[in-house]
Amino acid sequence: MTPVSGGDGAAVDERGRPAAVVAPGERGATRIADRVVAKIAAQAAREALGPLPPEVAAPHATVVVHHETVRVRVHLELDYPCDIGDRCFQVRRQVVERVRALVGMEVPEVAVHVERLHPAHAHRAAQGRTR
Repeated sequence: MTPVSGGDGAAVDERGRPAAVVAPGERGATRIADRVVAKIAAQAAREALGPLPPEVAAPHATVVVHHETVRVRVHLELDYPCDIGDRCFQVRRQVVERVRALVGMEVPEVAVHVERLHPAHAHRAAQGRTR
């Protein structure tokens, strides 16, 4: 039996009888794959960092999901000199907000690993040569 909508908007089966209503707690669950959560976390880190120079690798993330919580590990590269602590704070905050908003999971931990620092003057010099 496939429920369809009757003229008054109520769900009915093929024979026009009222369809059985399933309680919300018994309808099943949606599972979001860990790799999807990791991609959302990596994108959130990119958003927090803003535009990246061409030689800087995009952030990537790994996650551990347990029930409705996720622990995130973000790997990224930064221009230097910069306020590394503040940049990591911005990444953590953005990852927590975006994961919570998009997948509804709590994020009690975001570990940020700075893999490499790129001298900012080298990036500015490279831009000057291409103009």
